[in-house]
Amino acid sequence: MDAARLEEVLKVLESSVSQTKWRLKPASKHRLEIDVLALCTGMRAVIMVDYGGKMPELQEQLCAVLKLSQKESSIFEHLQVMVIEDMIYLIHVRGLAEFVKSSLNLETELLFVDLEQDPPKMITQSEKSSVVMQLLSVQKLLSLAFPADGMDNDLLPSERTDSIANAESSTGPITSQSPEFIDLSSCMKDTEVTVPTLNGWLLGYPVVYLFSKEHIADAIYNLSTKSLHLFKILVCRNSTSNKGSRQEELMSFSVPYDLSLEGSNEPWAQAFVARTKARWEGCKQVWGSLQMEVSGCYPQAIVL
Repeated sequence: MDAARLEEVLKVLESSVSQTKWRLKPASKHRLEIDVLALCTGMRAVIMVDYGGKMPELQEQLCAVLKLSQKESSIFEHLQVMVIEDMIYLIHVRGLAEFVKSSLNLETELLFVDLEQDPPKMITQSEKSSVVMQLLSVQKLLSLAFPADGMDNDLLPSERTDSIANAESSTGPITSQSPEFIDLSSCMKDTEVTVPTLNGWLLGYPVVYLFSKEHIADAIYNLSTKSLHLFKILVCRNSTSNKGSRQEELMSFSVPYDLSLEGSNEPWAQAFVARTKARWEGCKQVWGSLQMEVSGCYPQAIVL
């Protein structure tokens, strides 16, 4: 994506938001721009939406903006709204398909922090965790909804109905799909996988908090009483306007302080930055710089 295409994305997005009369606060509108650019440039495959507002209005507004944007520009054609339980996401269909495939092929090591223990501990044998195994089953269901082979043929969101229907014929209902969004809430049915655990993996974090639905209260207490390291990936957006000169938060995640004493020098952190920079190399025209920032966070109330 060159500078001209970058400006096209921003103009189309701004026009679509205006046409839908979505009253976004300036900070939320700016966050939406960063998220859409991150998806379109391949820096991220999934974004958890947090622009203010409540369901279902938020979902309706986001779907309306995306529908208008897709009519105006082909850049938006692989973006879609996804819903899992009470969470709403913006996804890049091809990017998500490739991400799920790489996860199932174990191409990237994923670390889990057991929040059911006090203090939390890194899980050394994840294959012995029933929740990890159930997360694997969720990943497999997602691979049916987003087949990597289909992405090779430029399969668009609205054209996935047949492949999903074929998968459902042998596995049972997987999705509830409309032209505007795809509902994957059923993937979580009959599992002990919590949304925070799913999000940790789905949003591309290298370290994922692990706990079952029976231990939500324990997880909240065990995390709220511990100091944390907050890891942020910061980027600087190239733009013809002055807005492009400041650092933006591409993504962030936390890890208990005692389990990440070396901060950015942790081997998994260095590997994560290397993978992120590899994606960044392909879109330097949009993002002028990328770096990881690590800061401490004292114990505080946390909602999971």
